[in-house]
Amino acid sequence: MIALDDTDRAILRALSADATISAGALGRQLGLSQPACWRRIKRLQDAGILAGRRLLIDPEALGFGVTVFLGIKLATKGRVSLEDFERAATAIPEVQVVQHVLGLFDYRLKVRARDIADFERVLRRRVMTLPGVGQVEANVVLSEERRPGPLG
Repeated sequence: MIALDDTDRAILRALSADATISAGALGRQLGLSQPACWRRIKRLQDAGILAGRRLLIDPEALGFGVTVFLGIKLATKGRVSLEDFERAATAIPEVQVVQHVLGLFDYRLKVRARDIADFERVLRRRVMTLPGVGQVEANVVLSEERRPGPLG
């Protein structure tokens, strides 16, 4: 764990907003030279704080307008291994995230579908046939607000 100063946090905020920005451009924004900015970014990478850069794809622009969070309680944990369930769930293309959680459900899945009819198809033909599935609860996302997170 490394100590972060205000400049480090400003770098993290800027890279969170635009991971494609160059060290030179970022340095100019923050009043740093390109080499100084690059060294700070490298230090954050080496410490594991910056774990990679990703390109965000807009699922709605690709025709996937419905997002559903599923809570899944396994029927019989002894008969089916968690690894078998996870392997099968991650093999479904519409399942974007598989989370093993503590609480009422054993798993939480984030599913993207083209529309409600497409989601119903995914639910019936793929999710409900996963090994060990017992109870399923669906929460359809009506709207989403992105928050800047702890670096705000």
